[in-house]
Amino acid sequence: MTSPRILTQLGNLHQMMRSLLQEAPADQANRYFGPQLASLGWYLGRSVYWETYWLREVLTDDMDLTDRVRLLFTPGAMDPEAQSAHLPPPDHLLAWAAEIQDEHLRRLAAPGKMPASDLLRDDRLQWFLLQEAARNYERMLTVRHVARIRQSDQGYRVATLLTARTPAADSVAVEQGYYRIGSRHEPFAYDNELPPQAVELTAFRIAKRPVSNGEFLAFIEAGGYGEDRLWSASGRSWRDDSGATAPLHWCRDGAQCWYGIGLQGPMDLSSDEPVAGLSRHEAEAFAAWVAGLGGDRHGAALQHEYQWEVAARSGLIAGTGQVWEWCTNPFRPYAGFSPFPDSSVSQADFDSGRFSLRGASLHTQRCLRRASFRNRAAPGDRHGFTGMRLVFPGP
Repeated sequence: MTSPRILTQLGNLHQMMRSLLQEAPADQANRYFGPQLASLGWYLGRSVYWETYWLREVLTDDMDLTDRVRLLFTPGAMDPEAQSAHLPPPDHLLAWAAEIQDEHLRRLAAPGKMPASDLLRDDRLQWFLLQEAARNYERMLTVRHVARIRQSDQGYRVATLLTARTPAADSVAVEQGYYRIGSRHEPFAYDNELPPQAVELTAFRIAKRPVSNGEFLAFIEAGGYGEDRLWSASGRSWRDDSGATAPLHWCRDGAQCWYGIGLQGPMDLSSDEPVAGLSRHEAEAFAAWVAGLGGDRHGAALQHEYQWEVAARSGLIAGTGQVWEWCTNPFRPYAGFSPFPDSSVSQADFDSGRFSLRGASLHTQRCLRRASFRNRAAPGDRHGFTGMRLVFPGP
C-alpha cells in the first residue's frame, strides 16, 4: 500500500493537469509550440502513459494500453509536431486520462493490488511517478505562458517604470573545503541525485539573491545584446538566430516602457524581482558584462551547481524558489551513479548537451523543492522560468 501522502499529492496533480487542459482555449489544447515545447494535451497524455508503462507494463506485463499509444507519447518515436497533431480531441483525452489515473490511484491505495517488486520498495517508484507528474505539470504551465506571450496586448500601458540598477556584488563567502552534495538515499531522490558525494571547493563568494530585472535592464541599456565580446560563439549564433533583445516575456508598451507577460497576462515588472525567461547564453553574456565592471565584481561568473547546493544547504542565500537558476556545468551523472527505474530515464538527459539548473520556480511543486534536486535544460531554452545567480572569486 502506498503512503497516503503520495496518493494525496498524486491525485491533486492529476486533477490540476486535467484542469489546465480543460480550461485552455480549444485552439491551444493540442497546439504544438515548437521543438522545445509540446502541447498541453501531449504533456497530460505523456504523464498518463508513463504511469501506465511502469504500473501496468513493467510490473504486471500488461501492455494493452501502452501499445495503443506508445508512438504518441514516447519522445522521439515520431515527429513531435505529428504527435500533437494526432492527439484525440481534448474532451476525449480528458475522459481517457481521468479513467486511467483514477484506476491507478485505486491500485496504489489498496493492499495487495500491486505485485511484489523491488521498484516499489520504500515507495520509490511511487515517488518517481509523483515527481514526473509534477515536472509535466510545470511544463504545461510553461506552455500556457508561451501561449499567453504570443497573444497581442497592444493596449497595455505601464504604470510603474522598470528602472535599471547597476549590479552589486552583494555576496556571502564560502570557505575552501570538502562539502557534501546529493541526497542521503531518501526514497524520493532521483537517481541523478545519488549517491551522495564529497566534493572539494575552492573559496568563492556567491550572490545572496538571483539577478534582478533592474540589473538585467542595465545590461540591455549598456548594449549587452550587441556586444559580441560578451557572447560565446554558440551564444552569438543563438542570439542571431533567435533575434533575442530581451528576456522571453518582456515587451514594450506604446511609450517604449518595458512590461512583462505572465500567466495571467501583461503586468508591470518590478526592478527587485528575479529576472526570468533567460537562455543560458544570455546568462553567460550578462555574467561576462558584470565581470567587466571591475571592482568587487571582477571575475563574476555563472555558479556551478555544487556551489549553489552548498550555499543553499547552509542557508546562506535567499530567493531560491523564484526562478530556476542556470549553472555553468553540463548535466552529468555523479560518480557511482546507478540508474532508477532503468537506464533509459536519465541517460537521455546526460547525452543531450543539457546544462544544470538549480533552485525552483514559483510554479514548482513542493515535492521537487529540495537542495539536492537537479533540473536541466538545453542552453538555448528560456521557456522554463529560468534566471541566474552569480558567483565571484573568494576573498
